[in-house]
Amino acid sequence: MLRARPNGLSVSRFGFSVSKAVGGAVVRNRVKRRLREAARQIGARHGWDLVLVARRGAASASFRRLMGSMVRLLGRAGLLEQGPTSVRMP
Repeated sequence: MLRARPNGLSVSRFGFSVSKAVGGAVVRNRVKRRLREAARQIGARHGWDLVLVARRGAASASFRRLMGSMVRLLGRAGLLEQGPTSVRMP
């Protein structure tokens, strides 16, 4: 799930919410690390505060699947810096 609000800055900021329903502390931290790396590789439009809320399936999802989900969410919100087809998937 994605929540987005304009921030009036020249950069976009990401926040990640991973609840205990996803797993223990180790699992939640791994999910957050993967989401942070995906956010670095994707590149969102500047000037937005974005909060991504991870669901239960994020714990078992591959990095490629997490990144694909993030690209779809940002694309639907119109927040990809480039078009959704220009993002390279690892």
